[in-house]
Amino acid sequence: MINFVVYKFTTMVSFYKDKYFWLVALVSFLSLFLFLGSSSFHTRGEPREALVAQAMINDSNWTLPTTNGVDMAYKPPFFHWMIAATSSVVGQVNEYTSRFPSALALAVMVLVGYAFFAKRRGRELALLTALITLTNFEVHRAGVNCRVDMVLAAFMVLALYELYKWAEKKLKGVPWLGILFLSGAFLTKGPVGLVLPCAVVAAFCWIRGINFFRICFSFIAVALAACILPAFWYVAAWKQGGEPFLQLVLEENVYRFLGKMSYSSHENPWPYNVMTVVTGFVPYTILLLLSMFTLKYTRVASKPKEWWGKFVQWIKNMDDARLFSLLSIVIMFVFYCIPKSKRSVYLLPIYPFIAYFISEYIIWLIHNRPKSLKWFNNIMGGLMALLSGIFLIARCGLVPHSLFGGKHAAENIAYLEALEYLPFGLGFLLALLPAAVAVWYFIYKNRGCKCACCAEFEKMRLAMQGIVMAFVLFVALDGIFQPAVLNVKSNKEDAMKIAQLAPEGYVYSYITNTVMANRMHPFTINFYLNNRVVPFVDFAPDNGFVIIGDKEVQKFHDTYSAEFNIEQVEGIEFKSNDFRDITHIYKFERK
Repeated sequence: MINFVVYKFTTMVSFYKDKYFWLVALVSFLSLFLFLGSSSFHTRGEPREALVAQAMINDSNWTLPTTNGVDMAYKPPFFHWMIAATSSVVGQVNEYTSRFPSALALAVMVLVGYAFFAKRRGRELALLTALITLTNFEVHRAGVNCRVDMVLAAFMVLALYELYKWAEKKLKGVPWLGILFLSGAFLTKGPVGLVLPCAVVAAFCWIRGINFFRICFSFIAVALAACILPAFWYVAAWKQGGEPFLQLVLEENVYRFLGKMSYSSHENPWPYNVMTVVTGFVPYTILLLLSMFTLKYTRVASKPKEWWGKFVQWIKNMDDARLFSLLSIVIMFVFYCIPKSKRSVYLLPIYPFIAYFISEYIIWLIHNRPKSLKWFNNIMGGLMALLSGIFLIARCGLVPHSLFGGKHAAENIAYLEALEYLPFGLGFLLALLPAAVAVWYFIYKNRGCKCACCAEFEKMRLAMQGIVMAFVLFVALDGIFQPAVLNVKSNKEDAMKIAQLAPEGYVYSYITNTVMANRMHPFTINFYLNNRVVPFVDFAPDNGFVIIGDKEVQKFHDTYSAEFNIEQVEGIEFKSNDFRDITHIYKFERK
């Protein structure tokens, strides 16, 4: 134990002196934490998770809280514990505290990833890997959203790193940190967070010649140890939730994988995963596509058997860190192709490892095909200038509202007006930042900086220029463009109107076009009403206010007009973020 503490302390000191490490930390802070609370909730996913933490605090039930009056949380509670703990510090659950765990998880994952690859593959390669992980679309989006998947991915990736270190020691000792990270992954989204890291590193050990039975025994022991902490929660939740809780666990962890869920959930064919990774790595996908036109191709003359032999030999000769990264990608990608239920965020754990190979490729391009990097940087500079240019045109009122037609015309005009009325100030300057950086790039793109601070970066100048522009682009989007547009879409203001109408007690919702296993609820409205919205049918109230979608108004009248006096509340009508229907508020009272 003493040796372990000394080793960790020595490692911390070494990275304290590492300028690249602190650069990654600074970029992580600037790209993740500055604007977390700028956008109101505008989709059902984020408030659905935040509501669980809200219920934990309101009801003092951190085991199995109830949201929407009837729902148990669909996932284990670690992510919601993080939100609730953060929110307890500031006194309320809000957009910032709800998204903070995801941002923190991504920052830690990137920093630990830098340390991991810096030790094994060099600081320059590790720096590119960390920055590309931070500045691709899919990972960045997950890192600034209130969704469980980024925290799960971080725990899985950290577990992979620790188990790999254990493998480097030939499975000697006990990987305590690895076990802790596996437990965290299990408590975040179930057993998948435990199984996949163990499977990847076990496969790595087998390929590297460690005895098969020793591998099996060691990883079974690690997996069982990692189940101890989650078991305490599962037992406590079962005692509180009973049979419905067990059915929920089976539904989410077994039936989802087998494609036997009681409701359809993100069912997609396997090519879906390929497309999500390709689009998820924007803007670097553009670089990869451009580079294809600069490569020299040769005809493959080998027969399949010969080619396979060369491939096997290539695997055997591969550096350990590269083999580990390749296995992490392949095994997890294949695994997530098996279930019918597929989502882009499920693949988040493979992104740091793909970023590693992209970084290797970029370094090769720097020395062999720099033209492709120059093309990519020019395109990024052009896109940034275009973004600011479009904003200025909109801000000056030069876009005619008559340009928009169809059923979404009013919605699109509202988005445009959000940009037209953006006040002069810091936000306005932030909107012009992409153009300023683009101008800087086109003026100085061929000039190397001579100062001592930048001398180290000079050999990677072509790569860093593109990454800087990607970083600035995300800052501008997160800081001004997305909040301005998306806040128009949010039901937050509608919830405030309902709160004035019904300052206390329950507000009811009437929704019938759903299944009991996965009820649809007005999650956004409910979050901003502090978890006061409950199903009308389940609570059978005598009076109050009910939220009804346009498609179900007639059904509500047909069913309850004989029993209740029903009156529509004028002036509160909105398009729901959750069930995408025009929604009305009705006052009702039993006759």
